[in-house]
Parts: sequence; structure tokens; C-alpha cells
Amino acid sequence: MARYLDEGTQVTLVTCTLGELGEIMLPEWQHFTPAELGAHRTTEIAEAMREIGLTDHLYLGGKGRYHDSGMTTGPDGRAAVPDEMPDNAFWRADLVEASDHLVEVIRSRRPQVAVTYDPYGNYGHPDHIQAHRVLMYASMLAASPSHRPDLGEPWSISRIVWVTHNTQRWAEAYAIAMERGIELWPGRDREAEGFGVDPSRIVAVIETAPWLDVCRRALGSHRSQVNLEDPFWKFYRIAQELPEAGEAYQLGWGVPFPAGDGPATCLFEGLDTEV
Repeated sequence: MARYLDEGTQVTLVTCTLGELGEIMLPEWQHFTPAELGAHRTTEIAEAMREIGLTDHLYLGGKGRYHDSGMTTGPDGRAAVPDEMPDNAFWRADLVEASDHLVEVIRSRRPQVAVTYDPYGNYGHPDHIQAHRVLMYASMLAASPSHRPDLGEPWSISRIVWVTHNTQRWAEAYAIAMERGIELWPGRDREAEGFGVDPSRIVAVIETAPWLDVCRRALGSHRSQVNLEDPFWKFYRIAQELPEAGEAYQLGWGVPFPAGDGPATCLFEGLDTEV
């Protein structure tokens, strides 16, 4: 987002919940109720947006329409759907209803490229998985002339990409973190499990370095849930500083990237940006 805003591109951020059930990293905020945490986190995302210059932000269906579903840990140590969640939890949202909220956004903004999580929600968070489902379904509905003409003129997104771990850089960063005594994921052999998708499936990497400082300030704005001294974020910092580091993407749907010697360096590569 920082890169494309710098280049004058229209960027819209759609947030699906207020993050009411997110893990609270700071002891002094452990007293927050879910409602209080959600309200607080709206100020954090506003601060993060100011850092990168983003002004077009919407909550899907309106602020508070969908509640954070929460997350638990399964027997295998991975993220899982909790047994109990609020009635209006995003995980339980009617797919057509939630998608129609996004259809209206797609038809009004008319994006060429849309970005979401992969089908696993990147690490299994239920709301990330649901966000993936909603965008993929909404993109089809938005393109249909017969679907809900009251929501605007049909619009077909040219390319949908799924953000993913930058597999090779994560593996390199993990080795460095281990050398420095930074303990990550106790009890799990991440080297055996791997660090993401097969690198051959990564179709684009947006370089981190030119926008690293502003992105770190934006990330640091989320103080309730991001402790930059936590082992994971130390590891992530290492990954961001490696040569060729960047945000990695798979092609989810739409126009393929032009053939080249490696991943594309722009999400619009091969598209007619004059339309």
C-alpha cells in the first residue's frame, strides 16, 4: 500500500471486523473488554493509515457489522476455529450478504487488482479464511450484470492476488534468528514444515526496502497486538532486511503475469493501467 500510494494509485482498504478478540500484547491493556479493544483498535488502524497516507478505508457492512470470531489452537498446534463465538462473528456471516457489501465497494471503486489472504488465511485464522472467501465470491458477483444492479454497474477485477509468506527469505531469516538465539514456535520444527508455498508459485514480490521505515511505523501503530520486541517480530525484522526481501504474492485469479526470469515487481505488470 505504501508503494502504490507513493505512486499516486487509488488504494482502498476494507477491514472485516474491529479485531475485538485479538491477543493483547501489553499487560496494562489486559483489562480491555472485547468492545473496548475493538474501539481502541480503530484508533490504531487510523494511526497506521496516517503513517502510509491511506485515506480510503471502510469496514465491511459498516463499523461493527461483523464481530471478530476469535481463534483457538488445535491439537496440532495450529490455528483453529473456536467452539464459541459471538452471534455476529464474521466466520458465521452469510456469504452472500457479506459478499454483497463488498460488491458495492468493488463496483464503486472499480479496482484492477485486489489483494486478499490465501484459502488457508495464511496461518489459519478463521476471519482471514472468511475474508478470502468473501472477496473471491464478491469478485464474481460484482462482474455479473444480472446480480444486484442496485449495487452499481458491473465491474470485473482484472487480477486477484493472495498475499503469502516470502518462502525463501523466511527460511533465511529463520536460520539467522536461530544463530542469534531467538526462539520461535517452541515445539515445532519449522524447517521440516517449511515456511510457505513452493517458491515457484510466487508470481510477484513487492520490494520492502524503499518503504521499510514507514511500514515499520505503521506496524508499530498496532501496539495492542504487535510487540516489536517479541521473538516473532524480531524474526520478521530480519526477513525484511534481507536482500530481495519483499511482500510475496500468488496469483489467485485473473490475468497472468508476463513471463520473466523471476517474480514480477509490480502487481499491475501486464495490465492496461490506462483504463
